[in-house]
Amino acid sequence: MITLTEKHRKTDGSLSRRGFLTAGALGTFGLTLPQLLRAESVAGLGQSQKSVILVHLDGGPPHMDMIDMKMSAPSEIRGEFFPIQTALPGFQMCELMPRIAAAADRFTFIRSLTGSAGRHDAFQCQSGFNTKDLESMGGRPAMGSVVARLQGTAKDVAPTFVDMMQGRPLVRNSARPGFLGPSYQAFRPDLSDMFQRELEAGMKGELARLGGDHKTSLTLDKNLSLDRLHTRTSLLSGLDSIRREMDASGMMDAMDGFTQQAVSILTSGRFAEAIDLSREDPKVLARYTPKIQLGGEQFVTAEGPESVKKFLLARRLIEAGVRVVSLSISDFDTHSKNFPRMRNLLPLVDHGLHALVTDLEERGLLDDVTIVAWGEFGRTPRIDPKTGGRHHWPQVGPAILAGGGLQSGQVIGSTDRTASTVASRPVDYKDIFATVFGQLGIDARNTTIIDPQGRPQYLLDAGEPLPELV
Repeated sequence: MITLTEKHRKTDGSLSRRGFLTAGALGTFGLTLPQLLRAESVAGLGQSQKSVILVHLDGGPPHMDMIDMKMSAPSEIRGEFFPIQTALPGFQMCELMPRIAAAADRFTFIRSLTGSAGRHDAFQCQSGFNTKDLESMGGRPAMGSVVARLQGTAKDVAPTFVDMMQGRPLVRNSARPGFLGPSYQAFRPDLSDMFQRELEAGMKGELARLGGDHKTSLTLDKNLSLDRLHTRTSLLSGLDSIRREMDASGMMDAMDGFTQQAVSILTSGRFAEAIDLSREDPKVLARYTPKIQLGGEQFVTAEGPESVKKFLLARRLIEAGVRVVSLSISDFDTHSKNFPRMRNLLPLVDHGLHALVTDLEERGLLDDVTIVAWGEFGRTPRIDPKTGGRHHWPQVGPAILAGGGLQSGQVIGSTDRTASTVASRPVDYKDIFATVFGQLGIDARNTTIIDPQGRPQYLLDAGEPLPELV
């Protein structure tokens, strides 16, 4: 076992959040060597120690059943749930979210999120842009890929960007690097054995067509043994004899400046340890294990109580040096049985977000980690009388933020009496990204990256940091 100790400590002498990282054996998720090398080459902390956790509420969360309840609206809009008082005077939220309600002063609630592209993926929640923007040259890059490009270095101990999204976000490659290219793609571990998420029938074919490169494994490539990786000399000496095999498998990527990194990574397994939840303190693991009795019903594409541990995994990855982590909770696409399904899903979101925020706060990390929970759109105010569901509603949706040094304990924006349209303080997806980029030390409206045609592209072409938060 190898222990890596960071040079810089907090002023009180205690280790900072990246102050230690213990290396263990390789886990069951394997990363093919070229993918791992590319991930490591763009990983890092840069000059900032700030990080981001993006939580995608896959399918589109119903804002009027969460943080924008309309008890004076007709019953076909109001729905079945009752509001409860929160720690913020005058602000009520759904009875299914009591933990967040009690800690509302640590969160910011946005009830006027607008500008949705209306698409069923998570790309807008990863970049702020419509997936078709700059599509001819690969599209806009996800935020994590941008951070990897601007702040990652080849010397960092973990990938800059880790994508743990499942369901639609995975199938539709929402965490894509866009025109930045594969060198800045997210590290995407296969979590299917840890967190079950049944795909819709049509999506299974979509995922199969993406091939094996769509996910990352942590096993040593069979074409290169540890002995061969032991030194750069042994690698290069065997180059001619194995060139043909390496060309066929993509292993030529290993024969460059990443060689020494490969030796370190594949022999230490330090990143795999962060993904191994069995190494977590049992008391902390229990915090992320709901003991509540869920009501309603679990839809076939929805996740169960185990999904809450994704929040713990995100925290462990941040502590291991990852800068941007994406995760998803499914399935909010409630075209039918909205209320029975919300009785199952909302307590999981409530438990997970509360556990993450309180855990980070106790560890002294909350001001360094910005958390954003949102979806691709809201849902229709009027309940479908035939299905009991709510359908897609791009006009307005919800967002919940915490941490990152942002000013918490706020409710921003409002909707009309039926939660149909924004009545005050509209907030665009790009406003949120401008705010989060700013917390990472990046001025998104005045920072450019070069596209494949050699032209500078601003990180954001619209949006401003929310003055209420910064």
